[in-house]
Amino acid sequence: MAKPDKREEILRAALELIAEQGFHGAPMAMIADRAGVGAGTIYRYFENKDVLIAELYRDLEGRIYPALLEGYASEKPIRERFLHLGTALLWYFIENPLDFRYLEQFHNSPFGVAHRRDKFFGEEGERDVYRELFEDGTARQVMKDLPLPVLFALAFGPLLAVARDHILGFIALDDLLIARTIEACWDGLKR
Repeated sequence: MAKPDKREEILRAALELIAEQGFHGAPMAMIADRAGVGAGTIYRYFENKDVLIAELYRDLEGRIYPALLEGYASEKPIRERFLHLGTALLWYFIENPLDFRYLEQFHNSPFGVAHRRDKFFGEEGERDVYRELFEDGTARQVMKDLPLPVLFALAFGPLLAVARDHILGFIALDDLLIARTIEACWDGLKR
């Protein structure tokens, strides 16, 4: 079995520490120590902590989107596509709680503001599967005609809350509860 490269070790250490301690509680020296590399080595791969945070986010997106799109069929009805994406997202978070904790911090910090702005108002080349779904749903009058940030909030707010509560042990999500939760989100979005 091949040993992960130093860059991957640094990203993994950053993910763990930031998920546990937050952005400010995970200085570069601590990340380097957790990764088992010298403090100077980390700067060969990442110019500074902001670059490391952004690279880690891109790495996580690169893992999440394939999981969301596995079995996704853009020709299916909007409701089915929404249910598929919601289910895939919740299962991804259940199976990857560190990723969830990192992403939650990222999106609720200044680091996530520009990214969220791009999701809502980005150029055509920066399309997002959810944005396309919501735009298609409102254009076909299947979803409520609400601003895109409101549609994202109605869809993601409850999903993130139940993922968080599952990870914290407040509820135990299973297939049935996930399906009922995503149906409830759909009920909030549909016309």
